[in-house]
Amino acid sequence: MEGSEELESSLLTQPWASVCFGESAFLAKASFRDTGYILLISDLSSVWYESADAEAVRQRSKELNKRLTVHVSSFLHRLRNLVCPLLAGEPDAATSFSCHHTASGLKLHMKSDLSGLPLYWDFHCCPAPVEMVSRHLVRPLIQMSLALQYQVQELTSLLIQKDAEIEDYRESGATLSRDRLRTEPFQEKMFQQNFMAESLPQICGAGEGQAFASALQQLYTAVTQQEAKQARKRQHSEDTEGPAPAAETIGHPHLPPPSQEDETASSSEGTTPTSSPAQKLHLPVAKAKPKKAKGLFS
Repeated sequence: MEGSEELESSLLTQPWASVCFGESAFLAKASFRDTGYILLISDLSSVWYESADAEAVRQRSKELNKRLTVHVSSFLHRLRNLVCPLLAGEPDAATSFSCHHTASGLKLHMKSDLSGLPLYWDFHCCPAPVEMVSRHLVRPLIQMSLALQYQVQELTSLLIQKDAEIEDYRESGATLSRDRLRTEPFQEKMFQQNFMAESLPQICGAGEGQAFASALQQLYTAVTQQEAKQARKRQHSEDTEGPAPAAETIGHPHLPPPSQEDETASSSEGTTPTSSPAQKLHLPVAKAKPKKAKGLFS
């Protein structure tokens, strides 16, 4: 169980990569450990995955490679050295991949070699559960969109400030030594209209194979690392809080003291009533956001 959770956590921060098997384009990501591997693959219409532990790898290796005798950790290491370069855009020339749809999902066949002997492997991928698709694709993409939107807003603010700085230079009598460097003041609405009309059709027509360029892979990794960090914080908070305290009497802060008979009965039964002082709640206080400087230079 711990090995499976470690693989899942490691897979989260792995970026999606564009790969082609024959004429079919996919997005894929994978994580390999000595305890097994997990592979996630999508054609943007469906998402499939396979999670295999060391014992499953050992059994399948025996079935597909009867002449090959190798420790399962070495076999997993070899699989990683063949799959990871493929995802990085540097496939091994002596290794071939092919895939076809099955009744239960997607089968990815790999052919290579190990120690001079043929090496075969089949990834048996089944449909990924909704939670896995959400965690590895939907939520990170939404967070990436928000991050990029915030980045555009910051860049727009910087352009407006630069225009104000240039205008101040002009009013002070400064002139350009090279007229070709002259620019018009930035108009945000005009820029958005031109982007939607001209740039966006070109981006959407580039094809699905370019879905995750290197810059987006870095952003995806940064976003998922933040998500993993927040998940660890939540888990740590739950662990430190411990089990919920026993129910306390509410609405009767001043109970009458027990009678002598009650105290005697309580002592004879071996129980001692206790009470704990009320704890003061500490509510989070929203911090005021610092005001942005109106200009780059004072």
